[in-house]
Amino acid sequence: MTWEQVEGGLLGLLVGDAAGVPYEFHAPRDLPAREQIDMIPPAGFARTYSHVPVGTWSDDGAQALCLLDSLVERGKWDVDDFASRLLRWFREGYWAVDSRVFDIGIQTGQALDRLADGIPGTRSGLSGERNNGNGSLMRTLPAVLVHRGPDVDLVRLVEEQSAVTHAHSRSQVCCALYALWARREMERVPDPWEDAVETLRELYPKGGIPRFELETHILGHSESPGGSGYVVDCLLSARAACEQPTFADTIREAIAFGNDTDTTACVAGGIAGIRHGRTGIPAVWLETLRGHEQLAPLIGKLRQTLFPS
Repeated sequence: MTWEQVEGGLLGLLVGDAAGVPYEFHAPRDLPAREQIDMIPPAGFARTYSHVPVGTWSDDGAQALCLLDSLVERGKWDVDDFASRLLRWFREGYWAVDSRVFDIGIQTGQALDRLADGIPGTRSGLSGERNNGNGSLMRTLPAVLVHRGPDVDLVRLVEEQSAVTHAHSRSQVCCALYALWARREMERVPDPWEDAVETLRELYPKGGIPRFELETHILGHSESPGGSGYVVDCLLSARAACEQPTFADTIREAIAFGNDTDTTACVAGGIAGIRHGRTGIPAVWLETLRGHEQLAPLIGKLRQTLFPS
């Protein structure tokens, strides 16, 4: 693990999210040609959230930063602390650029309402089969950047952070697979996705619900990538986007799927950022990203935590 990978992963997540915001909810046919997709959309394109300045990360980035801040500040996983930071984001715009919340998933909103009513974070998440949006997957990566324990502990952490809003096993397993995929990218193993899959098979006993979800609903998912808000499609769309050779190509491919463009690009951007490092992210995209002054102290604390001088 290097600082270049860590910083690349975090900035890749935020850049991917911000790049995808102007294109969100558009069908693929309504998007610009792939080579024209950029942090600043081409002239004449009808941006989603036209009132939001280009380069602004959304709920995806803000919630990921809530998790990162909690892990760095507390020095350990603390579900109550993390849940309280999500509520601060919801109520006050904590970790939102300009302290302004302009997007929130329906399921996440319902879970945060439950938190506000006093239900603890261990029981606040919705657990029905139709409650498998990508709202916990999008914020998973900071756990990988910070956690230094064995795989089984990392899996447990990302499952528990998912359950605060998305408690169905399918969402938790998607977070676990993504976390192990990202960790294997950090380790530069030859086939990080397949290595992550095999690790989960070792951790999830046959006959159990998580193993069933992994084999049947995630690995057995047969539809083409669609960039939707369904957690499995989001994960597999990000994987498909990451087949591209550069960071910029990965983000453009993720956005070109249409639909939930910011989250697909956020999830793919985290992996691509680890793979290509901070220097692999186009400089103009980093310059366009807003919130640098807000972000700098947390990045400094993260570096000191991981690489103490």
